[in-house]
Amino acid sequence: MKPDTRLFYRTLIALAAPVALQNLVASSLNLVDTIMIGQMGETEVAAVGLANQVTFLLNLFLFGIGSGSAIFTAQYWGSRDMANIRRVLGLGLACGLLIASVFTVLCLTVPTWILNLFSDDAQVVALGAAYLSVVAFGFVLMAISFLFASVLRSIGQARLPLYISAFSLLVNTLLNYGLILGHWGLPALGVRGAAIATVIARSLEISLFFLVIYGRRSILAAGPRQLFDWSAAFTRRFLKTTVPVILNESLWAVGVTLYIVVYARMGTDVVAAINIAATAERLAMVLFFGIANAAAVMLGHRIGAGELDKSQQEARRFVLLGPLIGIASGLILIAAAPLILSFYKVADTVRLSARAILVVYGLVMPVRVFNIINIVGVLRSGGDTRFTLLLDTAGVWLIGVPLAFLGGLVWQLPVEQVVILVVVEEFFKVVLGVWRLRSRKWINRLNVAPDGDQGSA
Repeated sequence: MKPDTRLFYRTLIALAAPVALQNLVASSLNLVDTIMIGQMGETEVAAVGLANQVTFLLNLFLFGIGSGSAIFTAQYWGSRDMANIRRVLGLGLACGLLIASVFTVLCLTVPTWILNLFSDDAQVVALGAAYLSVVAFGFVLMAISFLFASVLRSIGQARLPLYISAFSLLVNTLLNYGLILGHWGLPALGVRGAAIATVIARSLEISLFFLVIYGRRSILAAGPRQLFDWSAAFTRRFLKTTVPVILNESLWAVGVTLYIVVYARMGTDVVAAINIAATAERLAMVLFFGIANAAAVMLGHRIGAGELDKSQQEARRFVLLGPLIGIASGLILIAAAPLILSFYKVADTVRLSARAILVVYGLVMPVRVFNIINIVGVLRSGGDTRFTLLLDTAGVWLIGVPLAFLGGLVWQLPVEQVVILVVVEEFFKVVLGVWRLRSRKWINRLNVAPDGDQGSA
């Protein structure tokens, strides 16, 4: 193996492994949480699943802001521009806190109205609103944690977010065990107990971030003057690249949420089956989000340093490697489906539907993996955020959403067949994504700005 190739894989593992492990811990503990709630029945599973769609929406807003911040940070790190890294962190925090505050106010004031948009099952909505009105207190904390983690990863410091997140999620799971089911002398609060556990864990998580970053004098340990010292030109350049990412994640999230609306209208059993299958699929996908993150960081560093030919070469490696591993992961997910479902006390109809959905997810996994690595990792690392906005949203809104409504509500197909219709959008994105990658138009140097701009390298 050539030295360059050896270095590529060594760097990939160093960056991808912590993110993959963090996602693995998160997905594993989320699976355990779902199993705990599943002991209470499918109504509770459906209620928490619907309420978590709101958290999912916020997560995707924050992912958009964090991704936009990371695009700039990675390229600034490539040119070792510390002042602008701090400015990017400050802008990202400001955007994240604004979005999180809006979600918090809505979920504290009108949780029932929000969940009625998803389901007409009064019991599911009532339980979901009880969960949502508590978990909303952690949204602002989530935003700060998300931005710190995104920026740390983009400068190659992926282990710290892993350690903090793993500790927080472990605390969350232990508290869930006590507060959902009433162990260790704690009251059995059901879904409300799960929400309380989440807020406590978030509080510990953000405390650890501040303690470590400012206690160790990290390069992110900046004061207000360093974080919020933005010129108008710098802010415009940041927003020009970041807003399409936020719009991308937001419009994609709303589209995916409409899938849940369709599933909810198909019945509570369908929502429970989707929630169980989606939790297991996230567990199978953790490695690929790690690879996508590594691609964004490594390619961003290359582009920031002006190594554009090397960027194109490594981009091709990433998009070939991921789907190959995706084939194996998809087959494992299909084989493990009976074992996963054996942990749930749900009706046979829910179990059968969830198994069929897991088979669909496993078969299309290589295609999904290609799109995640290409869109989130490769194209965005070069600042090609307008194209990815069009690609991602067109797939969902022009193909996925119409087919979901037709299949689920008009043709009244079984849920597994509706899922098959929805994933057609993934194949559309592969075709256009390959074309864009080969064109090299995705490569843009964001750390080189007009003279006098704060973004100048």
